[in-house]
Amino acid sequence: MKNTQEDENSGRLIIVAYRLPFKIVREGDGVNLFQNSGGLVSAVLSLVGDGAHSPVVSGDKIQWIGYTDNSKEELEGQSLENDSFKAHPVFIPEDVNENYYEGFCNDLIWPLCHYFPSHASFDEAYYQAYKTANQLFFEKLEEIIQPGDIVWVQDYQLMLLPQMIREKFPNNKVGFFFHIPFPSYELFRMLPVEWRKSIVEGIIGADVVGFHTNDYVEYFLKAVRMVLGHGNKLHYINLSNRIVKIDSFPISIDFKKFDKAYADPDVIKERTVAREMLKEKIIFSVDRLDYSKGILHRLDGFERFLEQNGAWHGRVAFVMVVVPSRDTIELYQQMKAEIDQTVGRINASYGNINWQPIIYQYRSMVFAELVGMYTASDIALITPVRDGMNLVCKEYVASRHDCQGVLILSEMAGAAAELGEALIINPLDKQNIADSIKLALDMPKEEQEKRMKVMRSRIREYDVFAWTNDFFTQITMLEQEHEKLRQVFLNKAGIAKIRDAYHQAGNRILFFDYDGTLAPIVPDPAKAIVSDEVKELIAAFAENDTVVIISGRDRHFLSQLFLDMPVHIIAEHGALIKAKESTEWVLNENYEENWKESIQPIMDMYAKRCPGAVVEEKETSLAWHYRTAEDKEYATRRAQELVWQLKNYIQPELNLQIIDGNKVVEVKKTAFNKGTAAKEMVEAGNYDFILAMGDDKTDEDMFIELPDTSFTIKVGDMLSAARAHLRSQDEVYDFLLQLKK
Repeated sequence: MKNTQEDENSGRLIIVAYRLPFKIVREGDGVNLFQNSGGLVSAVLSLVGDGAHSPVVSGDKIQWIGYTDNSKEELEGQSLENDSFKAHPVFIPEDVNENYYEGFCNDLIWPLCHYFPSHASFDEAYYQAYKTANQLFFEKLEEIIQPGDIVWVQDYQLMLLPQMIREKFPNNKVGFFFHIPFPSYELFRMLPVEWRKSIVEGIIGADVVGFHTNDYVEYFLKAVRMVLGHGNKLHYINLSNRIVKIDSFPISIDFKKFDKAYADPDVIKERTVAREMLKEKIIFSVDRLDYSKGILHRLDGFERFLEQNGAWHGRVAFVMVVVPSRDTIELYQQMKAEIDQTVGRINASYGNINWQPIIYQYRSMVFAELVGMYTASDIALITPVRDGMNLVCKEYVASRHDCQGVLILSEMAGAAAELGEALIINPLDKQNIADSIKLALDMPKEEQEKRMKVMRSRIREYDVFAWTNDFFTQITMLEQEHEKLRQVFLNKAGIAKIRDAYHQAGNRILFFDYDGTLAPIVPDPAKAIVSDEVKELIAAFAENDTVVIISGRDRHFLSQLFLDMPVHIIAEHGALIKAKESTEWVLNENYEENWKESIQPIMDMYAKRCPGAVVEEKETSLAWHYRTAEDKEYATRRAQELVWQLKNYIQPELNLQIIDGNKVVEVKKTAFNKGTAAKEMVEAGNYDFILAMGDDKTDEDMFIELPDTSFTIKVGDMLSAARAHLRSQDEVYDFLLQLKK
């Protein structure tokens, strides 16, 4: 279906995930749909229908695009929908799916993101299949997408898809959620250059990109900066024509479902059976078979506990359930064999005819049985060595309506950031695990209740429905930012409006920043010289208008450039001012001496530690420049450290301001800035046309302080208080030329 991009109203919700939300089973001439009851399915259902938690989407059915292993012929002519979903199956050839899903996704991205690079397989055929599969998902989406539809792409199997959607359907809102850990850049950079570039470009094709924790957000933002060169401001990446928000949205569970299950008769039965069979303290864990779950380390920790706590022998049982997964893969077969051997060895070493320390089962569990074990257990032992979130720990907490039980949780699980009242452990430290088991077994019921109540309250307030609502609220808010950004870049009509106002005015004042506005930004600031054409144009304005060159540069540099021109010059961010009819520079009356001596040694030390960085001493400020630094990433990190140290060092009574500018960290007095200087000049004259242009953070003071009737123009695409933007410094001359006509 062709998307005309004409309708901006709320549309349908389209979920694109690797799998469909139900299993399709052929029966006779028809098919039966067995709907998945997983958290994501429940969550997205809360966004539509009469009881919708969010007004973002309309329509009573969710469109869901996903892979099916049913054949195309088998499903031909069948209705693949129920009361909630309409399915749109993607058919992937078996050989492609093997290299795509089992190969690129599970043998490369999964181990790399879970910090097992030794298990990662970098096969070119995998990457080619990954591109092919993402294209097949896009082609299915292309068939059904309509104007106004919101597309929510799920997880690492579809990282290329958001950019494909953005290129073909730029007006549709697109969200992307990454459900596993995003790795540090040192691991991510192991991917071949083309692969990592296409992945990052693919993901930021979305409007909002979600991760489980802020750590993953920061890792991804660094990858964006290192791979594509895009910085960010408060987790917003500005791409000139649009903004991408990168944020953390910790996925959760249906709290009420697990809380109410405590009193369910089937759950009570399972809980009673478990208690009667074991008649002792119960430690419980349940995991899918995977090397990221830390199962062997957990066994080592429990063995250390048994070794050091003989008094607990015969009084505690560790019920460990491992759910089968990928057990046709050799690596997983080896892992299972090692788990079997370890359990057998521990039971043989410490057990007896009346007591088995570990009750190990390799199987799946139905809901009532699972919650029965959650609520029968005295301890939940959750020890992944790396996990995007881990919902088992949240299920355990939510099911404990009695507010009893102790959660032992790995610090490597994303959920650890939310569940700080648990006993947080290092999953690789068997002594830490052993000590925590002992602490949990000895914990008074009052302490258990206190911790559990806090965790339950947190999960109750931010359940899976709050998670989806939060994500879609951010999409709505970002759309408002998009609208503002779409209107802000100057087009012909915008320029004509400013030109008309200029020619109708009788008393005009124009403020021009220097670097990045009148002159291009260059690696060596000394070589940033304004062109003769621009100077001639500025001189032409100065014949009839009040022209002010306003810069952070020192007065000597600016004097040499504009010596023979009838312009006012404001140097060092408002500290020094020279009127056009004068040869004298006037120092701001609020300037105070004798502050540099304590600051300069700090900046000098950071310059020595960062090759290419230099300290510039101006009359009224100190600037630490790192534009010419050899290692840009290292220099940026040093700049951040310098800002942090200066903020901690500088006392309030010194009245100093730290300016974190464009490849420069500058320290100056707070009593003046470009805004105060520009405002003072405007108030001294009866101007009916005010124009201000600048590209740097320091120009924001000027944009904010000038009257609302001013024409303020940001050069570049960064978020700004300016009312209009030019895309780059290259456009400044053409803009001024049109203004003068």
